[in-house]
Amino acid sequence: MTALAETTADLAVHNGLTEITRFAGVGTAVSESSYSQSELLEILDIEDPKIRSVFLNSAIDRRFLTLPPEGPGGARAAEPQGDLLDKHKKIAVDMGCRALEACLKSAGATLSDLRHLCCVTSTGFLTPGLSALVIREMGIDPHCSRSDIVGMGCNAGLNALNVVAGWSAAHPGELGVVLCSEACSAAYALDGTMRTAVVNSLFGDGSAALAVVSGDGRVPGPRVLKFASYIITDAVDAMRYDWDRDQDRFSFFLDPQIPYVVGAHAEIVIDRLLSGTGLRRSDIGHWLVHSGGKKVIDAVVVNLGLSRYDVRHTTGVLRDYGNLSSGSFLFSYERLADEDVARPGDYGVLMTMGPGSTIEMALIQW
Repeated sequence: MTALAETTADLAVHNGLTEITRFAGVGTAVSESSYSQSELLEILDIEDPKIRSVFLNSAIDRRFLTLPPEGPGGARAAEPQGDLLDKHKKIAVDMGCRALEACLKSAGATLSDLRHLCCVTSTGFLTPGLSALVIREMGIDPHCSRSDIVGMGCNAGLNALNVVAGWSAAHPGELGVVLCSEACSAAYALDGTMRTAVVNSLFGDGSAALAVVSGDGRVPGPRVLKFASYIITDAVDAMRYDWDRDQDRFSFFLDPQIPYVVGAHAEIVIDRLLSGTGLRRSDIGHWLVHSGGKKVIDAVVVNLGLSRYDVRHTTGVLRDYGNLSSGSFLFSYERLADEDVARPGDYGVLMTMGPGSTIEMALIQW
């Protein structure tokens, strides 16, 4: 065994994972209806040339959305906050259940094998949390332990993986699942402003689930070696979902400069992630980056010296689904798994970005 192999083999232990946590399966689901960007412009009756340009130059072909019902004359009116919360509950639970079913099938497991469920969402607030609703809906053993990560935003999928990897290391042989379910349709405002247009041109509905297990060398998926986090405290307000008094509801805000801010700080996080491993960026064979938007992907590519091939799944998910918030990187991982190009010994980096402003990374090895 080489010195590099010895170093990376010990990484999980050095980072608190006393048992090696591996990916056991992945599954995804979306809402019922999809629309092209051109179709959305017509449905939402958007005529402003600047706003139309935002939609049409987004590098997105289609997104899955649950739009407001048609009113008199076919117009779509903004829904009150109470209706949006109901929408979130319905769509997030439905997609989440289907993604979990697909994930367990991928892992060769059943509902009875599930021991911990960690649910992630930022597109609505639920008490009891999404985990309790999914457990009830699917008839999962009520002794199943659970956790909910709410409101962390697009980066939260890796925060959840960090939590479940720790749980898994403490419960070797038992199955844990990270479930990200984002009903972005339930967080839409329809007010004709550029602030709204930036958000409405980007996000789509989607749910993704990742099964993990420790202490079982027969699991063929990659193992988790290390995590790294960074909060850009000077940009705390650059991405937020807060109360809009004019709209009397919650709404998203994305600062136009955020792609460049995230890109400029990406090197700090990758350097910390690889520190002490003996690895260089050129040793990373697979990059799974959050599909945050064309500009943020471009900024990450430039600042980390990546190729378009490196982010092919990131850009493909953006094209076919838009920004799916916390579960985007798992849609990319599913495509990589289906592609079947990763070989034993290959290294990969998972990267998510979101409010905080926050960058999260994980190092994995097949």
